[in-house]
Amino acid sequence: MKRQRALLLLVTVMLAFMLGSGVQSSRAQKRGPSTPEERAKAVQLTRALEADPLARDSKDARRWLVTWLTDVPDITVTICPDYLRPIFNQDKNYAPDLFFQMTFSSAAFIIEHPDQANDAVAVNLAGVEGTLKAYEAILKAKPKARWPFLDELIERRSKGTLEEYVREINTTKCKG
Repeated sequence: MKRQRALLLLVTVMLAFMLGSGVQSSRAQKRGPSTPEERAKAVQLTRALEADPLARDSKDARRWLVTWLTDVPDITVTICPDYLRPIFNQDKNYAPDLFFQMTFSSAAFIIEHPDQANDAVAVNLAGVEGTLKAYEAILKAKPKARWPFLDELIERRSKGTLEEYVREINTTKCKG
């Protein structure tokens, strides 16, 4: 179990590098853009992971999404770990799964709102919100898997200041 988590953490870091720096796999260079069916599947899997990140098929869903996002040339998610800095590179309380969720939820937003794909605040706000949905679902099943940082973001969301937080991080730490 610990070895699987370490591997997932390594994949998370590699994915962050690959997607954040615009590196694409050689398969992405050979294939065409994503299909409508693939985009629909990506959104469906993302929403399922937000609702039940601990589902039996969640690992397969994450694996498909990581591979697909790495391979398709037309959906690009820029990853900046600072939005979720306290859980980045952690190996407890489902941190790798939650970090991945931000990427997946951001991609789903881009698919559903292509007119806002270049709006970093909107894309990352959707990513953070998707992460919070997944976190809340995890807490229902595993109440001890708490992250005070994520609890603070939930509080910001309820007060209507989550977008302000995302905008601040975008402006000060995730400009590039």
